[in-house]
Amino acid sequence: MSKSVKRKPARVGSKVVKMPKKATRNELPTKVKTARVKSTKPKPPPKSKASAKAKKPTAPRRAASKKRKPKAKVKPPSFAKLAPIEAPPPSAAPMSAAPPSLPSVALVEEPFDAETEVHDTQFYLHRWGRIGLRDRAGMHDDFGYDPVWDKRVGPVLNLIYDRYFRVSVDGAEHLPPGGRCLLVANHSGQPPWDGLMLRMAVRRETQRARDLRWLIEDFVVHFPYVGMLATRLGAVRACQENAEKLLDRGELVAVFPEGIKGVGKLYKERYRLQRFGRGGFVKLAIRTRTPIIPVAIVGAEEMNPLLFRIEGASKVLGIPFFPITPGFPLLGPVGLMPAPTKWKISFGEPIDFGTYGNEVIDDDVAIGRLSERVRSTIQSMLDRSVAERQSVFFG
Repeated sequence: MSKSVKRKPARVGSKVVKMPKKATRNELPTKVKTARVKSTKPKPPPKSKASAKAKKPTAPRRAASKKRKPKAKVKPPSFAKLAPIEAPPPSAAPMSAAPPSLPSVALVEEPFDAETEVHDTQFYLHRWGRIGLRDRAGMHDDFGYDPVWDKRVGPVLNLIYDRYFRVSVDGAEHLPPGGRCLLVANHSGQPPWDGLMLRMAVRRETQRARDLRWLIEDFVVHFPYVGMLATRLGAVRACQENAEKLLDRGELVAVFPEGIKGVGKLYKERYRLQRFGRGGFVKLAIRTRTPIIPVAIVGAEEMNPLLFRIEGASKVLGIPFFPITPGFPLLGPVGLMPAPTKWKISFGEPIDFGTYGNEVIDDDVAIGRLSERVRSTIQSMLDRSVAERQSVFFG
């Protein structure tokens, strides 16, 4: 059995083909005896001929005996041993460059999106604001008064003063030609036109056409469009600091001590002065040594009489009360247009509190007594002017 069988070479045509020798059991190599375990991995799908041709032959794998050497670990440098970083000189590197000892960080700028910029509201506000203030950036004062705007709307205000309200002035000789002075007037009207018409009367009746700065309530300042227009025409937010600054400049300042209570008077309470607060205008006059001129304005109570006021719903709108007049809110915004009543503005004799010292400012009783003196003077002037007129619309 151990003898090998010799096979004769087969002849295929003219060529002789040698048949392989059959190995015996003892001649088998030892490596073949170990059986191989078939892998359980799923076979990949057959590839097409085109993809097989396109794929480049890979390099042969390295021998298993050659193992890769592990990379040496690099310890991070301790910040305590680093030398202090010195700022580069201004001529050596630009300001945006990083210090040489630190790794440079690439500054990535956001791309400019033209479509987003054009559709943004702030884009137009910025552009229009710069164009509008291009020629008068330094012409308005600290409180927002714009003389260019005042000159532009001057013809319209003159028409309202002369033709619409037909204002008549009495006692203009009591207005000082120069220097500071504090005008104290009654407050009324829906909306309150009294401050603007009082300013027009002072400008026309004084020799030097003096400007008047009147104080307005906070809700008027923050009201859309109205507060901006009033501020550009000379109105100032009502507070002691603003009034004192204006008086230190030697200007005429008008205050309305009734405040919101004067504007919110019903028609049946017309020309009845409300309480003058805590006498802040008296303290201001004593502290700045400024004379007071009482002013009585007749005609503003009937231009848009207030029938009712709703105070509960006013918090949503940001106003002290919601007015109910013969035209508003029935006719909408048109209902707030004032009626063409005949106005009369009377200036009384100056009241000087210069004899009182600063110690009186802390005395609430004395301040209340002086405030009541001014209030009674204005009330008597109102009663006299109302009694003299014969008609609300014709005077």
